[in-house]
Amino acid sequence: MARKFFVGGNWKCNGTTEEVKKIVSTLNEGQVPSPDVVEVVISPPFVYLPLVKSLLRPDFHVAAQNCWVKKGGAFTGEVSAEMLVNLGIPWVILGHSERRLILNESNEFVGDKVAYALSQGLKVIACVGETLEQRESGSTMEVVAAQTKAIAERVKDWTDVVLAYEPVWAIGTGKVATPAQAQEVHSELRKWLKANTSPEIAATTRIIYGGIFVYQSYI
Repeated sequence: MARKFFVGGNWKCNGTTEEVKKIVSTLNEGQVPSPDVVEVVISPPFVYLPLVKSLLRPDFHVAAQNCWVKKGGAFTGEVSAEMLVNLGIPWVILGHSERRLILNESNEFVGDKVAYALSQGLKVIACVGETLEQRESGSTMEVVAAQTKAIAERVKDWTDVVLAYEPVWAIGTGKVATPAQAQEVHSELRKWLKANTSPEIAATTRIIYGGIFVYQSYI
């Protein structure tokens, strides 16, 4: 089944106002296929979301790098899904491996955040991925299946979910996953979705690789 290509760019904790304007200008001049063929989403830091949205060409979209699991309240430093919707931000990245590793976000917590963001009308790039130790021990699929399971237990409609395989060991280490390694995990994830959600979800959900190179799964 044909799936629309998805290309995403996570800027992480980088950029100044002038740098952001230059990057957006470059993106706006880029030649890309029709939005019917490929979806382009970029994710600047929170403080630049309104600026980027105001300058970015209309066929490209903006994603936040995270959001909170509840509506507002006494959660200093957090940004709610409702706030993002109010700003007209359509996408959010959740479960990024850096947050799982550094901030100890559990599978269950990520699953709750994905479900809540979707309930508020956001589209979600849900991240899964293993550490180098887990890969070397042969537990890659056990790890990513558990991460995906925590989402699947809370989400029934996957229409607005893109699943991003992003191994922790390929972030800032100089190591990158080969196309074969990424494709292997993508294939196993799609098999897992078929067995544990539905054949339709398995066939239609886009699974991408997040890392040094932009990669679109054909499996």
